[in-house]
Amino acid sequence: MTAADGVRVIIVTDGDISAQQAVQAASLKLGLYPLMITGGNPTRISGAKALDYILKTPYDPVVVMVDDKGKKGMGPGENVLDTILKDQRLMVLGVVAVASDTRVRGVAVDKSVTCDLRVVDAPVDKNGCEEEEGHHRLEGDTIEILRHHPELFIVGCGDLGKMEGRDSIAHGARITEQCFREILKQACEGKEFNTEGR
Repeated sequence: MTAADGVRVIIVTDGDISAQQAVQAASLKLGLYPLMITGGNPTRISGAKALDYILKTPYDPVVVMVDDKGKKGMGPGENVLDTILKDQRLMVLGVVAVASDTRVRGVAVDKSVTCDLRVVDAPVDKNGCEEEEGHHRLEGDTIEILRHHPELFIVGCGDLGKMEGRDSIAHGARITEQCFREILKQACEGKEFNTEGR
């Protein structure tokens, strides 16, 4: 995978202040570019504006946050998400799908990172606890559009930066970091990931 494939992007379906702090800390640790302007609860910029910022970043992979703040259907976060997924100049490496209490159909995940840093093949709830057997989808408020993109690699997790303090920046945002690591590992099929600038 090279820069010729497009600007590499990781999407996070949460944008509140705790998520922003966790995303920034984990991104900087891994050499990713956290696009902090996309933070917000809900998302405050348009899809076109987000795209413009992504294309102007000095290096990639770029981490983009999208957040509907509990709104069902196509909210501001999903509008940005839709714009990103449709643009041929971008390559979405994966999505960190954040669980919430929003009652929606949900989306299947490829992996999840639990609140105790286990990587499992099942969804988790808002607290980062693995769902019971037979519960096949992760519920969140900015994820419904993902059901239409089965090609995406999706990693589920609990509420970023929180989970009773286990993902706080005081503890290194380790759960967020592990979610990013799972996406990077999948993107490069287990080989070392290149985060050099474009």
